[in-house]
Amino acid sequence: MSNFIPADRRTDYLLPPSVDDWLSQDHLARFVVEVIDELDLSNLTRQYAGRGSKAHHPATLLAILVYGYSSGVFSSRKLEIATYDSVAFRYIAAGTHPDHDTLATFRRRFIGELADLFVQVLQMAQEMKLLKLGTVCLDGTKIHANASRHSALSHGHIVKLETQLQQEVQELLALAEASDTANVPDGMSLPKELKLREDRLAAMAAAKAKIAARAAERYAREKAEFDEKMSKRQAKEEETGKKPGGKAPKPPEPGVNDNDQINLTDEESRIMPVAGGGFDQCYNAQAAVDADSMLVVASALTQAPNDKQQVQPMIKVLQEQAPQLGDVQALIADTGYCSENNVNVCVDAQIEPLLCVARQGHHPHWRERFTEPVTLVEDATPMQAMVHRLSTIAGKAAYAMRKQTVEPVFGIIKSVMGFRQFSLRGLRKVTGEWNLVCLAWNVKRMAVLRPKVG
Repeated sequence: MSNFIPADRRTDYLLPPSVDDWLSQDHLARFVVEVIDELDLSNLTRQYAGRGSKAHHPATLLAILVYGYSSGVFSSRKLEIATYDSVAFRYIAAGTHPDHDTLATFRRRFIGELADLFVQVLQMAQEMKLLKLGTVCLDGTKIHANASRHSALSHGHIVKLETQLQQEVQELLALAEASDTANVPDGMSLPKELKLREDRLAAMAAAKAKIAARAAERYAREKAEFDEKMSKRQAKEEETGKKPGGKAPKPPEPGVNDNDQINLTDEESRIMPVAGGGFDQCYNAQAAVDADSMLVVASALTQAPNDKQQVQPMIKVLQEQAPQLGDVQALIADTGYCSENNVNVCVDAQIEPLLCVARQGHHPHWRERFTEPVTLVEDATPMQAMVHRLSTIAGKAAYAMRKQTVEPVFGIIKSVMGFRQFSLRGLRKVTGEWNLVCLAWNVKRMAVLRPKVG
């Protein structure tokens, strides 16, 4: 006699099944719905005209997106399928099934409003006593753009291709004008081939114009920096009466370089070095993470491959959010953010900087970990004061928080949530999508922290 549990798929339910009974009370999907229902979505709802057929409520669509990004489902088509196949998504959608076009349009249309919702979620975390701003760790990570690096063209390569295509156009025109078309291969359409090359030439001309515009902006920026450096050197020479040491700054060169590139798929993305070596078409995603809760308190996106210029924009974001979230007392970042200007920016904002000056060894001598530095001089500069602070035992312990705060957040976003490539294109839309990723991470993290505070 068998002792197995029967699998009966044919007997009907005596009462209609309830999706609410199929989810545990502490399921993430329930928490997502609770959070989204508490948000002020008036900026979204007022943009619906109310004409035509009934639309899905923005709260439902937003909850589907947030749960999708927190569980590794980013494609609008997969999200639509999940509303049929997944109990969690069926619960969030309340038995409805928004199609993929509705979800994709909603994401594109309201991608700019996510910054306000991001702050609202953080305010909710404060009300739940999960977040209290103090020390913030800043770092960046490269995330692949929705474009292949093989779609990028350099200015020098464009010039060579233009010459080749122009020669082919002349050959095709000559062939079309000839009375004898016996040399035309079977299946070849001269008008179609001409149109193809003319379209390519037009696209390359537009790409060259954009590269030239970028080069002009770069020259203006580098020229301003050069003039500032030269004025400082001249002022120092007049003050001391001696010529400053070191090489004089090299003036920037105007015009386009042959290596200047543009991507034909997502022209606002950039070729960047990635972890493990090599280069790829990416954006540089920035995140400021609270050291206690590991919640992302500020996010940004940049086209710059390095992080040297990202401290000031992030501090500006933190200051704009201060009336809602409070003030930050300390900012910790690795050596990629360290510069005297960034230290001064932090001090001016009344934020203690802990920016690593140089790469640290993995196995320091035990005396270094238990030895205090000499007393700081009274007239020390902000940079000297920060270096002294980092060399103290307390400063080393504070800086060690960075590795266990912001780097795990990026690791979970990429490896657990599976977000490694943007779905949208263009700097504005990609910035909004990164806000959505950080919002989803915060909701996921809040769901974990919630039971700990009762």
